[in-house]
Amino acid sequence: MLNISDNSINRDVNREKYSGLVRVENYRSGHILLRLLSALSFLFLILLFIPWTQNIRAKGKVTTLMPSQRPQMIQSVIDGQVKEWFVREGAKVEEGDTILMISEIKDDYFDSDLLSRTQMQIDAKKSSAQAYGSKVNALNDQLKALARSRDAKLTQAQNKVEQSSLKVLTDSIELLAKTINLEVAEAQFARLEKLYKQGLKSKTDLESRTLKVQKTNAERLSAKNKFLTSKALLNSAELELEGIRAKYQDDVAKVNSSRFSTISDQFTAEGSIAKLENQLSNYEARQGFYYITAPQAGFVTQTIAAGIGETIKSGEDIVSIMPAQYDLAIEMFVKPLDLPLLTNGQKVRIEFDGWPTIVFSGWPNTSYGTFGGEVFAIDNFISDNGSYRILISPSPDEEPWPDLLRVGGGARGLVLLKDVPIWYEIWRNLNGFPPNFYETKAAVVADKK
Repeated sequence: MLNISDNSINRDVNREKYSGLVRVENYRSGHILLRLLSALSFLFLILLFIPWTQNIRAKGKVTTLMPSQRPQMIQSVIDGQVKEWFVREGAKVEEGDTILMISEIKDDYFDSDLLSRTQMQIDAKKSSAQAYGSKVNALNDQLKALARSRDAKLTQAQNKVEQSSLKVLTDSIELLAKTINLEVAEAQFARLEKLYKQGLKSKTDLESRTLKVQKTNAERLSAKNKFLTSKALLNSAELELEGIRAKYQDDVAKVNSSRFSTISDQFTAEGSIAKLENQLSNYEARQGFYYITAPQAGFVTQTIAAGIGETIKSGEDIVSIMPAQYDLAIEMFVKPLDLPLLTNGQKVRIEFDGWPTIVFSGWPNTSYGTFGGEVFAIDNFISDNGSYRILISPSPDEEPWPDLLRVGGGARGLVLLKDVPIWYEIWRNLNGFPPNFYETKAAVVADKK
């Protein structure tokens, strides 16, 4: 009753007839609420001091520890056409098993006798290179013969020059002697002529002396002609020597030119041989690429180029293989703010898609359906999504991960940090502080030891 009127009817109501009204009027709800709030406050105060495990939550997916254990795509090294499949999707293959065979589509390789014909070209080029080598040897022998002939001719010409030089020297001495004789005869003639004019000598003596002067002059002229002839022969011998040198120099230059040209042809033939041998090796290797084999043991998961006769390009994905043996791991991405909190070997609780779980992030030991792991590796470079990638490996001290896990499945992880009271965790979150990752001085010293 609100009792908003001054005329009260409480005294006129018989409360014994209305038991509910009596109970309502006698109910002390205020005291009960106070007791309830007090109990809840006490319970909340106790909960504030219960230990709470700090953690970092992150999503990820199932992968493998080793890159070689992850699903891989197989490509063709060469262009070709699908000729025959030897496996089906889901089939298990061993290393080296043939997956499919392709046929050639380039007209450069259609020849069925391509290898033998290329080998014939190599043999022909080798014969040509050998012929060039024989020609080079013949030209070397010719050069040696020219050198011997040149030396003999030059020796002969030099001897002739020396002989002519000696002849010129002898004739020059003789000319000098005849010149002196002429001068003596002319002096004697002059004295005799003077004596003849004085009447001391006869005319006969004068005429005899005149004849002697003329004879001596004739002998001098003969000696002079002989000297000039010897000098001309010397010049001729010297010219002949120079001619021999020029001739053999020209012959040697021609032989060397032919020799160098032959050596060049030989090197060209050897280069062609190397090129053909390279082509032959490429042809042999290319024939091995017609059969696409499994790089390792695994399972065929998906075929991309499916139809017989379908054309594929080099480097194009053909089929994917999942290795048979692999070590599972979890690939997760954490924020840069949480990166300083992570270290290798740190414990992680993981829940996998498809496995029922009940997770209490602050009390990981009470969670159900989670599996243990530890931080295996931390990337040093940020990913394209703005987070850092970490790898989680199974913990050897805990229950193994499910056998039915498959690479690519989803997972969520709790990276476990320090145990703190709940009140500290609430205070940290209200202030926006990161989890406590500071270590005491004693702990740091112990870690260094």
